[in-house]
Amino acid sequence: MDFSFTEEQRMWKDVVHNFMDNEFGRELTLKHDQSREFPEELYRKMAKEGWLGLLIPEDQGGLGMDKDPVMFAIFCEAIGKLSLDTAACIMTSMFTATNVAKHGTAEQRKIYLEPFLAGEAKFAISISEPQSGSDAAGARSTAKHVGDEWAVKGSKVWCSGAHHPNTCIAMMLRTGEGRYDFSVLLVPNDTPGLEIQKMDTLVRRSLGTTSLFMDDLRLPESALLGEAGKGWKYIGEHLDFERLSIAASQIGNARTALQDTLTYLSEREAFGKKLVQFQVLKHRLAEDQARLSAAYYLVYAAASAMARGENATSLVSQAKLISSQTLFDIATNGMQALGGYSQLPEYHMERYFREAKHGMVGGGTNEILRSIIAKSMGL
Repeated sequence: MDFSFTEEQRMWKDVVHNFMDNEFGRELTLKHDQSREFPEELYRKMAKEGWLGLLIPEDQGGLGMDKDPVMFAIFCEAIGKLSLDTAACIMTSMFTATNVAKHGTAEQRKIYLEPFLAGEAKFAISISEPQSGSDAAGARSTAKHVGDEWAVKGSKVWCSGAHHPNTCIAMMLRTGEGRYDFSVLLVPNDTPGLEIQKMDTLVRRSLGTTSLFMDDLRLPESALLGEAGKGWKYIGEHLDFERLSIAASQIGNARTALQDTLTYLSEREAFGKKLVQFQVLKHRLAEDQARLSAAYYLVYAAASAMARGENATSLVSQAKLISSQTLFDIATNGMQALGGYSQLPEYHMERYFREAKHGMVGGGTNEILRSIIAKSMGL
């Protein structure tokens, strides 16, 4: 298999990496992590470039990159290289937007999709509930017809970004008795009857995550996305792309964490020589580089399989599993190598470490990924 990039892909890689270096470098990343502020300026600049619409068909104002997963992975690797949280601020809206583009009515696309592509609105997705995380089909929150309205009751948790202004929440709700009988309703976050509570978490400081409470929440019939009862299918349509995006972001972040560790060890002296000259540290760096290379090629093998139209669910799951473990190991080794300095925000390593742990949970836990892989093996 040829893992080399085409000329177009190499140019795209340079464009996106240069953009991130110039528009949202280390200082801004640290500032937003500490202030817990959403990177609005970056979001709008990406909209101006047309990048919020990477996965939206060209005839709806997007760039149609859903047909080129390798180019998409290159983008995700670049925007995640300093912070997985920064990547999530962009990607969370993009995936829900694809559902609206594919299944929304002309009115829904005008109300929600057009402002999103202009950088004036955002999306959030709400699936998990207090009693159902990985077992998403165990969700109990309901939407029932009452006259010409939907009456919504229940609660949701881990809904990232739902509290930001001008955000539409794509909410998966039970509308029938079957285990997978769900529908998706589009809920503006300022709708009466919806209470949003911000959660204080270790990670996702800029994007933020929330709990949702629906008590007598009423929505018009037009809030339904696509067909009733098809919500489970809609939510699952972009899972491979979502997991590919996380895996690519993680290898970008792992590469930065490893380089930061190498830079520190090359400059720091102890016992009369540079730390990097000690064999035990050389070997640790070499091991980390080998793992990073393996994760990198696995991510792009998965992206290439998707581009060929193959069923790549198992391969994408492997890529996310291995990239998350690789990032965590590299960040852990970086924390040890930097010693006390690793705990200082300005050295960035503690952020890599925090976010690495989240990568093993969000978007499909490593345990769920192992189950998917095992199933593909006939187990």
